[in-house]
Amino acid sequence: MKTGLVYDLRKEYLEMGFSAEETAEFDSEETIGALSQAIADSGHEVCRIGHIYELTRRLALGERWDLVFNMAEGLYGRSREAQVPALLEAFNIPYTFSDPLTLSLALDKAMAKRIFRESGIPTPDFFVITSMEEAGGLQEKTKTLPVPFPIFLKPVSEGTGKGITSSSIVNEPQELGNQARRLIAKYNQPVIAEAYLPGREFTVGILGTGRKARAAGVLEVKLLKGAEPGAYSYANKELCEERVKYTLAKNKKLVEEASGLALKAYRALECRDAGRVDIKAGMEGGLYVLEVNPLAGLHPTHSDLPILCSQSGMKYGELVRSIMDSALERQTKTVSGRFAPPGR
Repeated sequence: MKTGLVYDLRKEYLEMGFSAEETAEFDSEETIGALSQAIADSGHEVCRIGHIYELTRRLALGERWDLVFNMAEGLYGRSREAQVPALLEAFNIPYTFSDPLTLSLALDKAMAKRIFRESGIPTPDFFVITSMEEAGGLQEKTKTLPVPFPIFLKPVSEGTGKGITSSSIVNEPQELGNQARRLIAKYNQPVIAEAYLPGREFTVGILGTGRKARAAGVLEVKLLKGAEPGAYSYANKELCEERVKYTLAKNKKLVEEASGLALKAYRALECRDAGRVDIKAGMEGGLYVLEVNPLAGLHPTHSDLPILCSQSGMKYGELVRSIMDSALERQTKTVSGRFAPPGR
């Protein structure tokens, strides 16, 4: 089977002049090499394509694939992760992972949390700060804020901890307004403000789609001495080998609760093939869904999902095959006749 591999290579964007943080979600050559090898080991022909611009060029020339393994995060807009799947759907080409709607909803943390609330899934209370003017007026609204202090701030549509530092935890109105303005100015997007949860932090790996989705394990994220305190921040994620200890949860009750909650959130957003659900405990120990990542990183030793699967006894190649098998199960026949996309 001819499998196209679509991705954003971090090195290429750095060479174009983008910063390390701007490219934080993009893949390393090591990731793409390991992924290519795992696909080839499964008996498939691998065609490395690259970013959406190269994908567009090849589609225009008439090139096609039986399946596209999509890792592209995109660069611009809150629907950037949906751009490659939308393009592939226009040409009726099957691909891995979630569809454009799910990817857009999950990236916008406020939209995802509204779905969680509608589905009865516990998630921290929140509000969205949409503009510099709104941020500047927060000090006057102290008594009417929908969330009590401490409050946790982050960009509404970023990943890999971008915009998250120890300063994300704010304790008074002036600090709230100042930090919100900094984030809006830097990331040019709204800021989500949610109740800060001081408890243990977990990420749950999910494999499969719909009723066949299953939890692969519950990984606890523990910040080590020397880590940026209080948050699983961008810096802590970038230097996770030095700053973070990942431990597979063993307590049966905790694993069952976290796994059930994660599956409910994953299914509420209609995620497919694989993903991760981030969960944190509150003051009293209750678990809350923070967000869902339906396009989880796949670096063999640096990304949370492969780390979790490895500690659960699943080899990297098995993880990749599981993702592809799930995608192939829903593959439909190519449309025919005058409605067939050019080149099919």
